Amino acid sequence: MSPVLAGVLQLTALIAALALAYRPLGDYMAAVYSSPRHLRAEKVIYRCIGANADVQMRWPAYLRSVLAFSAVGVLFLYLLQRLQGGLPLSLGFASISPDQAFNTAASFVANTNWQSYSGEQAMGHVVQTAGLAVQNFVSAATGMAVAIALVRGFARARTGELGNFWTDLVRGTVRVLVPIAVIGALVLVACGALQNFSGIHEVGQFMGGSQQTNGGAVASQEVIKELGTNGGGYFNANSAHPFENPTAFTNLFEIFLILVIPFALTRTFGKLVGNVKQGYAVLATMGVIWLGFTALMMWTEFAHGGPALEAAGAAMEGKETRFGVGSSAIFSVATTLTSTGAVDSFHSSFTAFGGGIQLLGMMLGEIAPGGVGSGLYGMLVMAIVAVFIAGLMVGRTPEYLGKKIGTRQIKLAACYILITPTLVLGFTAASMVLPDALGSMLNTKALGAGSHGFSEVLYAFTSGANNNGSAFGGLNANTPWYNTTIGLAMLLGRFLPMVFVLALAGSLAEQQPVPETAGTLRTEKPLFAGLLVGTILIITGLTYFPALALGPLAEGLS
Repeated sequence: MSPVLAGVLQLTALIAALALAYRPLGDYMAAVYSSPRHLRAEKVIYRCIGANADVQMRWPAYLRSVLAFSAVGVLFLYLLQRLQGGLPLSLGFASISPDQAFNTAASFVANTNWQSYSGEQAMGHVVQTAGLAVQNFVSAATGMAVAIALVRGFARARTGELGNFWTDLVRGTVRVLVPIAVIGALVLVACGALQNFSGIHEVGQFMGGSQQTNGGAVASQEVIKELGTNGGGYFNANSAHPFENPTAFTNLFEIFLILVIPFALTRTFGKLVGNVKQGYAVLATMGVIWLGFTALMMWTEFAHGGPALEAAGAAMEGKETRFGVGSSAIFSVATTLTSTGAVDSFHSSFTAFGGGIQLLGMMLGEIAPGGVGSGLYGMLVMAIVAVFIAGLMVGRTPEYLGKKIGTRQIKLAACYILITPTLVLGFTAASMVLPDALGSMLNTKALGAGSHGFSEVLYAFTSGANNNGSAFGGLNANTPWYNTTIGLAMLLGRFLPMVFVLALAGSLAEQQPVPETAGTLRTEKPLFAGLLVGTILIITGLTYFPALALGPLAEGLS
């Protein structure tokens, strides 16, 4: 079987699995977030945290709850790392330095999971399980809660109420993430993934000699790392490590976990607003972009651009040789079009245009299908902009799902769109003029002054501000400058957009829906999905094209 055919068959199997899960999972999540009943376990949690689960919140109260919960998470995870040296099951690892502890705490709470450390050489079992793994669950549940709040903004009328954050957080964790994670972890363990609390020991190598390695609760963390679009690996090699990703089946299974909830949330959206066709339109938009990027990535990596590539049959450098080029291409697109950041190959070794596709996927705002929750609310913000543009074309007040899109709504949407590029381009520009920041590039003399070195820095801040977490491996990001600035980019890139999303949701929930007329734009039709795709690509292109031209485009054309 040719490598190209193998890649196409894997993609076909992945699409089939996602299609089978789409309706039942989407309907289930809609039932979870609309149910009036609380489970007994949930009531216990509410009593422990002192939350009144039946109180409806307006957007300022909902936002305060999100920010307070996340601030406590950052503080707890920071202290856990700083105290690691005195904790049991620390494997003898020292406490984490202040700047790296801040960076890691910000990373996992912001659902980014950017790692400037090697997991198996820095983090003990307590930090991994009680700190990092817990944040993998609750940061994903926070994103889902904010997305559901925005959906309620469209669905509710003249109340201004968006639900209860604590209820949404607990239900998303207990009823959605935990059950799937348990089943997924059992699948990974059955396929050979590691799951223990062993210490450090010597293991033999194929070519002779030995090396030190340690075990851990790898399978359980691996599944929520992918399911919650987190991405932080137990080991430095991430999903290229056989303890995390043992076989070709687990590789495809992990890609499925990355994509299944973001895609299924479009069904949840359609059910909650009372029109599943609206969900299909959003799904179609996400699907077209995802398939287009996947096809482009496979083409760039299979194209034979020289004798070395011709001899290897594709651009094999940096790829996972166990799975092949096709599988590595599918994984890289899935992880950069969502806010996952997990990798089963070395992104910096992809072809120049392949690296550009990865960058562009994150620059879209990671909305195709995007992160758990964040992909849906990012796409709905883009839909509002697309409706506004359509309204300008025909001279009609724009409406979306019966809600008028006025000055306040479009200003909030514009602020949402602008905040991430401001962080990415601002921090990248600062890093390119500071000698210490430039010195972090791999092989500074050969690459630092050129396009690939620029791409390394641009990728780092694009990944951080978009809450992705993957990296071009040539950049040494474990420095005070990068730990601090990328940490700030992750926090601001996660929570400032949430401010605008929840304010937008509140403004929509205060409106009385307007009746549909003959002049209403049909946002469930393919024409609108095409308009939405065009809006996303044009906005991203106008924002980032100069930076892409200096980085991957210049490298690919040189």
